[in-house]
Amino acid sequence: MDLSVIGIILSLAFIVILALRGWHIIIIAPLAVVIVSIFSDMNIMQTMTGPYMKGFVNYAGRFYLIFLAGSVFGKFMEDGQAARSIAEGILRVTGKENPLRVMFAVSIVALCLTYGGVSLFVVIFAVIPIARPLFKELDLPWHLFMAAFIFGAASLSMTMLPGTPQIQNIMPTKYMASSPTSAPLVGLAGAFIVATFNVFYFRYILKKSKAKGERYEEPAPGVLGAGAPASGPMPNLWLSLIPPVVVLVLLNVDIPYIKKDVVLALTGGVVACMILFWKFYANVLSTLNKGAINTVIPIVNTCADVGYGMAVAATTGFKVVSAWLLTLPMHPIISLSVATNIMAAITGSASGGLGIILETMAPKYLALGLSPDLIHRIAAMSSGAFDAMPHNGVVITVLAVSGLVHANAYKHIFFGHVVATTIALFFAIPLGIMIYG
Repeated sequence: MDLSVIGIILSLAFIVILALRGWHIIIIAPLAVVIVSIFSDMNIMQTMTGPYMKGFVNYAGRFYLIFLAGSVFGKFMEDGQAARSIAEGILRVTGKENPLRVMFAVSIVALCLTYGGVSLFVVIFAVIPIARPLFKELDLPWHLFMAAFIFGAASLSMTMLPGTPQIQNIMPTKYMASSPTSAPLVGLAGAFIVATFNVFYFRYILKKSKAKGERYEEPAPGVLGAGAPASGPMPNLWLSLIPPVVVLVLLNVDIPYIKKDVVLALTGGVVACMILFWKFYANVLSTLNKGAINTVIPIVNTCADVGYGMAVAATTGFKVVSAWLLTLPMHPIISLSVATNIMAAITGSASGGLGIILETMAPKYLALGLSPDLIHRIAAMSSGAFDAMPHNGVVITVLAVSGLVHANAYKHIFFGHVVATTIALFFAIPLGIMIYG
């Protein structure tokens, strides 16, 4: 095996091991670049200041405003009590008595918020205050929360549902002639399979938990301060739904003189929040500032991931792997999915891995005459499968905020997201090839 390829594999193992031991990706990523550089016979400082920082800065330049707008919108939905109103409206329909229904209610809350434009990094703050009292009331072990949350917040609304404003569904439109609603049947088929898998998984873990006699125990305090139950007045449910609808309409509907752009769509959602929920904000400037500050951790985490990935992309080992993927005796859409999964796993980031594939390999697949819509959907879905490695920024953040650890909750992320999405791809890829050729 090529020494450079060995270096890539070792650097990935290094990242996973240190992430499981609590090291932050901002520190791990540059250290992993050192390993990659040594095994690829590259100058360490030149690699660090060249490909690593170029990937870091380029990603920030392309997507910072999207992260900022999404984070601010999420904070305005949270502080305006609209997120809580939507959540409690859903709970009135599902009920609070049946454990399975409650878990699905939590999933639906997260799904509605993320499909409405709230960032994955932000939605955890809105969901925990609703979920924790419910789990306590039903005496459900708190680690099961992660299964409910990850199903609702990731996969479906991140990469599969047509028109979602999440960044993984927007990125391909910056590189090819596709749209957020590209290949809708393929995305919906994948979403159906992921949902079906999670139905059975929820039943299994609830039955297993009951057999073991597990009960609710107060989790460790979230290190980022989430989890205090919300209370007080909140807006009408139907009013609360207007800002997410505004985001979806501005992003997906042709309106004269208005460009379909995710930043403009999310900004429109913020304006709608301010108009509709003004009386609920204790301090609008504070909400704006906190939303902006919440951008920092996600964007820097992802930039560090992308920088590491671009350093990997500069190695001879990456060229060997890329050439191998392009010459695999299979349909190129399958090799695209494999390549995207590999880069998402290496970087520990769906958007990071997807960004590298779009930058380095998408033009080659387009040159083969593949449908941009199919490339868009399969690349997006593939980025949201093996991205959820232990060093993934969202994984680290949601575990920390919810007071859980890898040892008791990561298994739910792995099965509910990684395994479920991988199974969905086995069905979605053939369907896409059949429809788009």
